[in-house]
Amino acid sequence: MVRVSGEMDISRVDEVRALLLEAVTRAGGPTDIVVDLSGLSFCDSAGLNLLLRARLQAEESGHTLRLAAPSAQMLRLLEITDSLPLFPIDTAPPGFGDP
Repeated sequence: MVRVSGEMDISRVDEVRALLLEAVTRAGGPTDIVVDLSGLSFCDSAGLNLLLRARLQAEESGHTLRLAAPSAQMLRLLEITDSLPLFPIDTAPPGFGDP
């Protein structure tokens, strides 16, 4: 799981890219790579492009990139860019409701 908080914009894209790249290319890791967006307050086009590229890298490595608990702003960004169907969406953050 990769947890992203605050803003995912041009100023933070390199930091988040390193986390995502490690997660999607890890040999023997889980099939589903969950990006916990519950703490994300804003995402711009740089952040969206990062998620789209990470999704492709995940697929090439035999993984699925899932987005968990995206905000209304994030869902709207995915919707207006026709990117929403590309990602499995979990409405709750990972571990929510687990015993």
